[in-house]
Amino acid sequence: MERILTRNIHKDDSQSVSVYEAGGGYQSLRKALKMDPDNIQEEVKRSGLRGRGGAGFPMGVKFSFMPKDGDKPMYLICNADESEPGTFKDRVIIEKDPHLMLEGCLISSFAIRARACFIYIRGEYVHGARVLEKAIQEAYDKGYAGKNILGSGYDCELVLHRGAGAYICGEETSLMTSLEGNRGYPRLKPPFPAQAGLWGRPTTINNVETLANVPFIIDRGADWYLTLGKPPNNTGPKLYCLSGHVKRPGVYEAPMGLPLKELIYDLGGGMLHDDRPLKAVIPGGSSVPVLRAEQCDVDLDYDSLAAIGTMLGSAGVMVMDSSTCMVKAIERITRFYAHESCGQCTPCREGCGWLEKILTRIEAGQGRQEDMGLLENIADNIQGQTICPLGDAAAMPVRSFVQQFRSEFQEHVDSKTCTVAHAQAHD
Repeated sequence: MERILTRNIHKDDSQSVSVYEAGGGYQSLRKALKMDPDNIQEEVKRSGLRGRGGAGFPMGVKFSFMPKDGDKPMYLICNADESEPGTFKDRVIIEKDPHLMLEGCLISSFAIRARACFIYIRGEYVHGARVLEKAIQEAYDKGYAGKNILGSGYDCELVLHRGAGAYICGEETSLMTSLEGNRGYPRLKPPFPAQAGLWGRPTTINNVETLANVPFIIDRGADWYLTLGKPPNNTGPKLYCLSGHVKRPGVYEAPMGLPLKELIYDLGGGMLHDDRPLKAVIPGGSSVPVLRAEQCDVDLDYDSLAAIGTMLGSAGVMVMDSSTCMVKAIERITRFYAHESCGQCTPCREGCGWLEKILTRIEAGQGRQEDMGLLENIADNIQGQTICPLGDAAAMPVRSFVQQFRSEFQEHVDSKTCTVAHAQAHD
């Protein structure tokens, strides 16, 4: 397909405003500033663009939740806190084509009548933050940001804010709490951000990749966007993060609905070791249910993956071959969530620690016969019982790993050791 979101990333000096403008950059902003904000919202809604951060909520619908008038200031937040294990697509846009993201931010801010856009970037993205600082200054110097943008009378400030490395701040209400200068605790909803968000003002939060789609929708129209992917619910281009046991890991752009096996075997070059077949795939970042090899004849879109019990999430596709110990894999994932729990909700704070403790025990050869049922029971008591989705993100993988690879867990308990590691050592 035509490169859309990644069309600039291989150009020399792709981060500069001059290179971006030479490729048609900021023409969509010029066009948008002559449109009615409500018409922009309607065009985005008609395109079917869904949030690329993980939840998949329709962007145009989210825009429509914002008040149309009132004396309160309104804000847009660009969520660049890309912390989901296995996910690195936003990083490519931030570091290689920052003006694409900024143009999407400015158009979206105008569409919802926001006068400021806050970009909250992951603390570990040091280079990305420096790239964005320069790009933001270039946008101001060229008149694309600040006061009276391009003579339109519209004002919009761009503010870059670096996080401090907390996974929980990728959740939108935690992000807002952090932006306000407080500890990144999630908030109860309602009220929703569009009612009372940053500093109690109406706020919309969108992911980097989501915002990067907006200039193309304005430039080419919703009808063009609907020709990509699988309309009406899975439209547009998509960035897929491919990692694990493949020959060519990386970020790949394809229409929404790319077959999973095409990503692994065609774009990704196949399994890293020809004598080690595919065993499992996590299709959407570490927080989504795992798939067995025989379930991988599936398209990578929201609806197709939901139909087989998992999710597209952040499109962080992690490939595991036959040498992978599934107990060790989920133990490492669970250790991450236990460490990153903010501690506000008891089921998550205590439950994630319990899950990690039991999985560590099984992996160490000290598992008990009742441990698999106990893991599922704890997961059931975490999921849906917390303020934010971190509890769900920890519970769903544990339940799916145990259900999909129960025999491997049982072998760990019965043999008091990892049979996968032993088999690999004898190959």
